[in-house]
Amino acid sequence: MTDQNDLQAELAGLMELDDINHSGWDEPIICRVEVDLPGWLTQLAGGNEWEVCSEDEDDVCISFALREKVAKKVPKTAEVTLYHNGYAVVDVEGKALFDGTLTSGTSECAHLSYYHADSGEPVTLN
Repeated sequence: MTDQNDLQAELAGLMELDDINHSGWDEPIICRVEVDLPGWLTQLAGGNEWEVCSEDEDDVCISFALREKVAKKVPKTAEVTLYHNGYAVVDVEGKALFDGTLTSGTSECAHLSYYHADSGEPVTLN
């Protein structure tokens, strides 16, 4: 029968192995997405400049209502929904122009940054 000292020594050894095999990805990481909404809409829909009219946030996403800046005609309206998991949906006049994952390669108007949740230090991806 194994005595308590042997069990404690075995447990200590396992904890040391866990520390050695600890990956930096085991730590919580925050992804911050910065999007130039008017610029992105101009890129997707063309036309004139766009302005943000309102925003609404809930637990899973943030939605923005935008309208085109025009003086001589009825301005187009758009809705951009950015989900916290990196997914985005863009509708202009009820027509879907974008429905997918928002990554740095998707648009020049989007930039993703990663940070350690505990320290706030930036994470550099290779």
